[in-house]
Amino acid sequence: VNSSLFNEGNFSYNQLNTILNSQAKPTNVVGLYYYDESFERFRYISKKSITDTSGNLLGTIFILITPSQIKNEMIYPELFSKGVDNAIENSALYSFAIYNKGKLISSHNDYPFATTLPKNAFSGKQNYHKQTASHDELWYNAGGEKFVVIVKENRILIESITLFSYLFCSFLLLTACFWIITVFINSRFNTQKLRVYWQLTIRNQIHAVIIFISAASFLVIGTATILFFINRYESNNRDKLSRATQIMKGQVSNSLQQGWTLNDSLSSIDKVDEQRVFEKSLVYISDIHGVDVNIYDLDGNLKLSSLSYPYLNGILSTKMEPLAYLHLNAQKEVQYFQKEHIGGLQFLSSYVPINDASGNTYAYLNIPYFTSQSNLQQEIANFLVTIINLNAFIFLIAGIVALFIATRITHSFAVIGEKMKKINLGTHNEAIEWNRNDEIGNLVEEYNKMVGKLDESAALMAKTEREGAWREMAKQVAHEIKNPLTPMKLSMQFLQRSIETNAPDVKELTTKVSNTLVEQIDHLSKIASEFSQFANIEQADKVEFNLNDALESIQQLYESNEETNINWQLTSEPVMVYADKTHINRLFTNLILNAIQSVPQEKKPEISIEEIVKADQVLIKINDNGEGISEALRSKIFVPNFTTKTSGTGLGLAMSKRIV
Repeated sequence: VNSSLFNEGNFSYNQLNTILNSQAKPTNVVGLYYYDESFERFRYISKKSITDTSGNLLGTIFILITPSQIKNEMIYPELFSKGVDNAIENSALYSFAIYNKGKLISSHNDYPFATTLPKNAFSGKQNYHKQTASHDELWYNAGGEKFVVIVKENRILIESITLFSYLFCSFLLLTACFWIITVFINSRFNTQKLRVYWQLTIRNQIHAVIIFISAASFLVIGTATILFFINRYESNNRDKLSRATQIMKGQVSNSLQQGWTLNDSLSSIDKVDEQRVFEKSLVYISDIHGVDVNIYDLDGNLKLSSLSYPYLNGILSTKMEPLAYLHLNAQKEVQYFQKEHIGGLQFLSSYVPINDASGNTYAYLNIPYFTSQSNLQQEIANFLVTIINLNAFIFLIAGIVALFIATRITHSFAVIGEKMKKINLGTHNEAIEWNRNDEIGNLVEEYNKMVGKLDESAALMAKTEREGAWREMAKQVAHEIKNPLTPMKLSMQFLQRSIETNAPDVKELTTKVSNTLVEQIDHLSKIASEFSQFANIEQADKVEFNLNDALESIQQLYESNEETNINWQLTSEPVMVYADKTHINRLFTNLILNAIQSVPQEKKPEISIEEIVKADQVLIKINDNGEGISEALRSKIFVPNFTTKTSGTGLGLAMSKRIV
């Protein structure tokens, strides 16, 4: 039981089982393990149980694989790695070294490790951490005078900047997404509402334009640079492969001509032993240059290969690539490149003809050249990290600049807007001072011109209005004076005829005419007084007094009038105002008189006067039970000389408005 059968090595079942259970570590392949033999040397081990059809155990097979040292340019190095893409051997961030008995045995990457182990570095510790200005070192005592050190570059600053950049860019992206989602939710996908949201302010437009330019430049520069990296990478690989192909062509050609007797198509070889010798020679040349070599005959059949496994097991065809065969055999080209792939693994392949001394082609040489994409990806990743960091600060600076520019521009517009709000025909409009000769300066200049023309127009309009007002006033005064003069003239003419005819009732008639004349003269005096008050309404003698005292004095005047019912609702607290007391009395007298006169004669006037105090303001409401004023006439009630009554000058409400 567990005895060894047909094994080349000296391993027993127990030894292999112990290695598998205690030393081996799993790979990404199920059932496949690896264990270290020595520094930088390891083996794969796998255990398979053999059973019969009934499930009875017949035996156990241990598979041991010792990987070869394969250069990076060979096509299958990843097939023999330890199965992890993030292994420290594949990392450019870490360097490591191994010491045995105080001496450096091996190292990875370009960190300047010491050739001898520093004395008393551990002082009995299992782990030892050492930090320098630019690197962090972690030492590990593996026992048996073996030490391992892992070194990582100290990049706290760049990592902090990178973290800030990613957080800042993520914040911008999340803010934009949140704003877009909010817009669609609030608009409920309504086209009209969406247009309203997209009508950005000038400030937001400036921010958006500057950030868009920064983002667009990031995309353009990043895309162009990445394409440049890829093209340069492929160009360098092609050049390197071309040089390696020419070197390999010469060495393979010399080996074939020196050690072989060939026909014109490599279809037969004189001695099998010599074939094996040449195969070893081909493998040797392949190992020296770190590339794989395939030789095809003139019919495109594979004759020799430095790595025959993929071809013998059907992974790759033993026939030459048809397109390459066409270019070399039919079109007689001296060299042909093409991209090939095995599954998802892509590589560049070079084909050249091998000629004898007479220039006759007797074979085709193929070199598949594989370079791991990780180097290119690492270079692109480093560039992207750099450009993201740079653009994050560009975004930040662009945002600050956009804020400054937008604030400056919108502040200028705000100043102009505030000035425009204060434009009034009745006041002096101030011009805006702007010392810079720019677009806003042109706008300010046009605004100042408009303000100047507006002031001129206002002055001319005021002059025209004053002249028109005086003309209307003169017409009204003439009309009001003419009304009493007519009956006065008729009365005097009648009295004169009575005297001339010696009428018997001359004395009585004289008395009546005298009374009429006195009445009309009083009316003329009243007209003159009203016009004088209206003209001198601005000449007010303002003092501070209690408004309720003035209203109570007016209330006493109407208390004895039984034909009118006035309901006074005044506050108990004093209401101090700063105004002309006479004007205030005239104001409320006119308003109460208008309210009484608006009530038809068949109704008893019901007047309500309510006083409301709000903060530093007082509101007096006067309501009556009259017929009111029609909508068409409401805009004219404060116009001088306008009245709806059969008598009066029409100056009462106009005077009241000017007093207020």
